[in-house]
Amino acid sequence: MTVESTAARTPRRAGSGGKRASAGAGAKKSVSAKKDVARGKGAEAAQGGEPELVQLLTPEGERVENATYDKYVADITPDDLRSLYRDMVLTRRFDAEAVTLQRQGELGLWPSLLGQEAAQVGSGRATRADDYVFPTYREHGVAWCKGVDPTLLLGMFRGVNHGGWDPNTNGFQLYTIVIGSQTLHATGYAMGVAKDGADSAVIAYFGDGATSQGDVAESFTFSAVYNAPVVFFCQNNQWAISEPTEKQSRVPLYQRAQGYGFPGVRVDGNDVLACLAVTKWALERARAGEGPSLVEAFTYRMGAHTTSDDPTRYRRDEEREAWEAKDPILRLRAHLEAEGHADEGFFAELEAESETLGKRVREAVRSMPDPEPMSIFENIYADGHALVDEERAQFAAYQASFADAPVDAATGGEVK
Repeated sequence: MTVESTAARTPRRAGSGGKRASAGAGAKKSVSAKKDVARGKGAEAAQGGEPELVQLLTPEGERVENATYDKYVADITPDDLRSLYRDMVLTRRFDAEAVTLQRQGELGLWPSLLGQEAAQVGSGRATRADDYVFPTYREHGVAWCKGVDPTLLLGMFRGVNHGGWDPNTNGFQLYTIVIGSQTLHATGYAMGVAKDGADSAVIAYFGDGATSQGDVAESFTFSAVYNAPVVFFCQNNQWAISEPTEKQSRVPLYQRAQGYGFPGVRVDGNDVLACLAVTKWALERARAGEGPSLVEAFTYRMGAHTTSDDPTRYRRDEEREAWEAKDPILRLRAHLEAEGHADEGFFAELEAESETLGKRVREAVRSMPDPEPMSIFENIYADGHALVDEERAQFAAYQASFADAPVDAATGGEVK
């Protein structure tokens, strides 16, 4: 499998036609203008000018100077650039393998990060070992940067555990399925960090859809009032499942921070250097006691929301094709080649490494042991509970109805 080609693996719908094509020019212009406002392409009507976008690498891979953020990547070496590229390629390869495994029935579900590698790897690499991450369910690239074995991410989606890794080992919390709730956890943890006087920061990840949740608004309020050392990292991939951003906010998402009294920045989410620089800035100000900040990584979800979603039902091919031209991996590769920082040998070795990773992931998933049926009742109440005991006995009796040997209702094992 050619890793860089996986950006185009999702089937596309045929080009627009019919009623959509026959709409009048005025109607087209009106709809287009509304979408441009919401997606940062031409927000003059709403903001008096386009929202500022921090970018250090153009889609063609050219380096752009930025007086504010250049200092945060001033020490980047060619080795660092190759390392960033490697992280993105291997993260994409792992993600592609997980999608395939789900299609083969090995996983119940999988939320792909395709297209968001720069946002995740750039921000993940900005964290220190003592910084704590609160993810959603899509931060596979951040997990990689924090040293979490990628095979551990798959247990929950195979249904064999509730997470699979110890959050305190790597400073990376378990995946959160409930939309937006992890921002409250991150804020509370950050408030504790501040009270402990620790020299560390917290970063909470969420998507554009989560900004419509009350939990996120409450997190913004508490973090601002208590000056919590937390960075809110919003990956605006343009779609909350099938709901576009323009149906969720009248202003660019990063500007919401102003109403809570802390800074917000929009960064090119397909530019790994810009994401690295802006997140470093945000984390450093948090550690310095300057409080929270909001980073909106303006990116795009190239694939489906999850493997149960069909994006061809609600978005157009032209939109995806425009974002394919901004592919984060191809962008950094163009820069590496133009600057002479990587040759064909490097790319070939990395391709081989990615295939080795894919094989390891396949073997790890297929060899995961099924959990004991009665383990579902463990780790619920510390001191036990009468209702849980009753349910355990009922389930044990049900299991026993399929077995030849009698089952102990208390333990779920065979009667001795």
